[in-house]
Amino acid sequence: MSETYFTRDHEWIRVEDGIGTVGITDYAQHALGDIVFVELPAPGDSLSRGGQAAVVESVKAASDVFAPVSGAVTAVNQDIVDTPGLVNHAPEGDGWFFSLRLADAGDLAGLLDRAAYDAFVKELE
Repeated sequence: MSETYFTRDHEWIRVEDGIGTVGITDYAQHALGDIVFVELPAPGDSLSRGGQAAVVESVKAASDVFAPVSGAVTAVNQDIVDTPGLVNHAPEGDGWFFSLRLADAGDLAGLLDRAAYDAFVKELE
């Protein structure tokens, strides 16, 4: 069974069997507007929790995507490189960015569950 966690920087991570799939939230894609470019890490890259992992550019601005946990990249979503608008259409589904093998499952302890993230976003509105 997978579990999904969220950061205050509007990334999500869905974890199953020690592999986390990462993307940006619906709130983030909405704030960015139409996404026109995505730069992803390379498979094998080692990412540090809170460190820059990817870049997303929209018609409004460029923004860093941060790694919610530390780990080694196992896969990237080439579909969003080829069709960046997919992030706008399915940010918490087919618009995922990359997957990584968690270095320390303890990193998840500092993240938000869906209810806590939704409450956080509500405070921002």
